[in-house]
Amino acid sequence: MDKLISQLDLQAHIEQFQSFFAREDNLYIEGDQELHYRYIKALDKIEFNAPPKVNDFFALKNHLNKHGVLTFEQIFEIVKVVRYFRYFKNKNLECLIGEWVSKIEVPEKFLEVEKYFDTQGHFEENLDETLFGLSQRIKEHKNEISSSLKHLMGSSKLAGYLVDTQIHFINNEECLLVRGGFNHVLKGAVVGRSTGGFFYVAPDSILKSKEKIRYIEQERQAIFYNYAKEFSKTLEELLPFINFVDKEFSKFDNYQARVLFARSKDLAIIKSKNHKNIILKDFIHPALHQAKPINVNFEKNILMITGVNAGGKTMLLKSILASAFMAKYIIPMKVNEHKSDIGNFKDIESIIDDPQNVKNDISTFAGRMQQFSQIFLKKQALLGVDEIELGTDSDEAAALFKVILDDLINRGQKVVITTHHKRLAALMADRDDVELLAAIYDEDQRRPTYEFMQGIIGKSYAFETASRYGIAHRLVDEAKKVYGDNSEKLSLLIERGSELERELKQKHKKVDEKLEELEKKEKALKDQREALFKELELEKTKLKDSYKEAINEAKRAARGGDIKDIHRAMNKANKKLPKEEKAEIKRDYDFKVGDEVKYHSQSGVIVSMKGKSDATIDVNGMKVRVKTKHLTPTKIVKAKPKTDVRLSVEKKAGLKCDLHGMRADEACEVLDKFINDALINGWDEVLVYHGIGTGKLSHAVKEFLKVHPKVKKFEDAPAHMGGFGAKVVTL
Repeated sequence: MDKLISQLDLQAHIEQFQSFFAREDNLYIEGDQELHYRYIKALDKIEFNAPPKVNDFFALKNHLNKHGVLTFEQIFEIVKVVRYFRYFKNKNLECLIGEWVSKIEVPEKFLEVEKYFDTQGHFEENLDETLFGLSQRIKEHKNEISSSLKHLMGSSKLAGYLVDTQIHFINNEECLLVRGGFNHVLKGAVVGRSTGGFFYVAPDSILKSKEKIRYIEQERQAIFYNYAKEFSKTLEELLPFINFVDKEFSKFDNYQARVLFARSKDLAIIKSKNHKNIILKDFIHPALHQAKPINVNFEKNILMITGVNAGGKTMLLKSILASAFMAKYIIPMKVNEHKSDIGNFKDIESIIDDPQNVKNDISTFAGRMQQFSQIFLKKQALLGVDEIELGTDSDEAAALFKVILDDLINRGQKVVITTHHKRLAALMADRDDVELLAAIYDEDQRRPTYEFMQGIIGKSYAFETASRYGIAHRLVDEAKKVYGDNSEKLSLLIERGSELERELKQKHKKVDEKLEELEKKEKALKDQREALFKELELEKTKLKDSYKEAINEAKRAARGGDIKDIHRAMNKANKKLPKEEKAEIKRDYDFKVGDEVKYHSQSGVIVSMKGKSDATIDVNGMKVRVKTKHLTPTKIVKAKPKTDVRLSVEKKAGLKCDLHGMRADEACEVLDKFINDALINGWDEVLVYHGIGTGKLSHAVKEFLKVHPKVKKFEDAPAHMGGFGAKVVTL
């Protein structure tokens, strides 16, 4: 991997990226890459502080497994990780990250260890009374030493020997800097010499205090060691928890490093997808500064890059391979993440450098052949080859590399190559799975544009490049003559083809801009239509609710016993129905007996007419008199001969039918008409009064309702609506 990173000029980019890790880790995140990407994108939506730098847990976990004693520094590494997770947990995030950190529960035993460390990792000595007392004693002895030294410096006997009036700290000892002969007035040990030949002397008067401090420090260290043993024993019991937070922190560290690195450089976080295409939009290689963005559509098996020397062909090849590498490892890059689409490759290989090795007696071409032999061992790899013709005769190489490329395609490899082989390009150009790309040369400015055009073979512009880099014009002109007229004509044809392609590119650009504008307008119209549709659906829902409420009011009115209550309830229901103005439909035809018509949602036939405004229709065996303005003709036939039979029904069906005082046959006829009218008017529940009396009328009504095809069920009415003397009929 390091070699590939170096070949693709990604070292600086990767080093900057790795500096954002809290601790050193691999570029690849083990596990489900799609899940990792979801966590990274979720974390990218949150503002958070970077984690502290943390050492690896490998050594400390080994110590705990072997019942060893950890140092306070090692213990504090675990504390830092736990405290950072607690910081995130306290943010109370309602997202994927919040769900994740909320599952990290810190055991109570660990809290007993954690409380002994401050934010800098120092041991909280004030929590232990003995340690606190020892610290105070050390401070007292140090004050005694300081006072003693100041007293000596103020001594008149020693004043003539003092070089300065400072306390020097040499070899962990407080010293005075004195001249030779000091031993007559100062007893002490020489601990060093200055560059001026003076002596650093530790006075005997402070040695007793220093010795006491050493004894106290030993006592303190013994207490610290006991604490370390106690903490290590507790952490040994919590080893599963430590393993868990270690693993979770490694994942989080990978996530946060990518997010914070992308934010610092304004980069995009993009993941490779499960296909073999590479579509780049506005990609900039991290090694380039103020570079032109690269746009490439590499969906075929081979991408062949030709064109002007020093025109960016090699950097384009490196950019394609680098984008695939960074997407594979979810490393942030400069690219349009919404319009780019990068596939996933098991292996990414590059043949870029000159493999010539004098020590091993390997020529450039021989080294290239060794490199290609290794490529044949891989499957479904992304391969980049720079200057494929390097090191051998161009004509022979064209035939050889054509066969090699054919075989690589059959093995499922995806190959990017740069070449000046016009013959090789011509041999491969007729294949459907080969994409041509040419570096463009600006004839007016006489320099490369560092832009590329698809579908053509580019000219090398060797003569122009030589002139640009200082070769004398007379030598270039002579070389052109040697090159020959026919070859020059071929180059001109290639150049003309490039010009035509550039013109076509400009036209395509304008068309794309217009198309993009039309797409925006189309999207705006779609959004407007969706908004209107939602508004319409909302109004429909309101109408349905109003209709349902009105029906319920009508049903409640039907169950009422008082006529006035019924009318009041019906009026209330009618008010709740939405008002609709109906335009009067003018009929320019006359209805006749025998015409097939439609009345509301029912179909029927006209059986008789009364003038031109009233008609009696037969609807499924029911005779109904209606206004002709409410009829719609469906099929007009010749009128049948008139008969003397006359039928009439009430204009509007009621919700109640009173059969009191009628004979059985008369009551059944009235009841039949009542039910037919109720069905036409859309009622699904009516009330029939028959009384109790001798029971004959009640029996006749029951028998009639039992056999009527439109009656679903019937039952005795509630007491307040007639009780046994009435029936509630469901239609």
